Amino acid sequence: MNLQDATNSAASDNASKTGVCVALGAGGARGLAHILVVEALDELGVRPKAITGASMGAVVGAAWAAGMPAKDMRQHLLKLLASRADVMSRVLMCRVGRLSDLFGGQFQNPMLLDGERILDLFWPKVVPDRFEDLAIPFTAVATDFFGRRARRFSKGPLAPAVAASMAIPGLIKHIEIDGVVLMDGGVTDPLPYRPLVGHGDFVIACDVTGGPAPEAKASPSAFEAMFGAAQIMQGAITAEMLKAARPDLLLRPAVDRFRVLDFFRAADILAAAEPLKDEIKRELERLLG
Repeated sequence: MNLQDATNSAASDNASKTGVCVALGAGGARGLAHILVVEALDELGVRPKAITGASMGAVVGAAWAAGMPAKDMRQHLLKLLASRADVMSRVLMCRVGRLSDLFGGQFQNPMLLDGERILDLFWPKVVPDRFEDLAIPFTAVATDFFGRRARRFSKGPLAPAVAASMAIPGLIKHIEIDGVVLMDGGVTDPLPYRPLVGHGDFVIACDVTGGPAPEAKASPSAFEAMFGAAQIMQGAITAEMLKAARPDLLLRPAVDRFRVLDFFRAADILAAAEPLKDEIKRELERLLG
């Protein structure tokens, strides 16, 4: 056994005894970087005790909780996005808005999408219908619109809860569960590690909201301004949460230059986040001794 194998084995043994929990944050296409977290823990042989996710973190987290290996996630993603025409065709199949909605007095978005339909067309088939059938306990975080608070789901139908968690205002239609209007979990809890803190577990949290732009760029479009403002808000919320309690390991992959809807740059996002794997392995070795 070489030194790297010995390190991986020791980290895996200690992590199994400790019970590693992982929180995957909101961030749109930047959240594809979460796959590198899964890859690192897969390579270490570490199976999380629990996973939480908000928005894109919920999409990736649910697939992980279903038992899907990281290599299969990467393959599924890149194959799915290989044809821009096919992706756009599927997206149009998810549209619930109509052009007449824009001029009907309510000024609704004619390109509004159905989140459950998106999951049905894009999610890996290995993901089950219910939380109870997942291989790893998983919690999806959404936002109660009228209650103005985070809502957590860990039982019952899986797709509606994850669709609610990823219901970005203005892009994906809100979801109603038990009479509660729900939208994007990133609105109230963009990095949902707090439910995992203080339970005797080692907590890893991956934040993909991004930081300040290194230099001024061209003025944003209306669409970019809307999503950019949401990410600024999410970053501010996360900063305040971290003042109160911190995860044992906070990860921030280098994905700041990517935009919320840069899904066709998936390969670039994964490449930019690649150093995350070595960071995780190094920090686990340090923290678990």
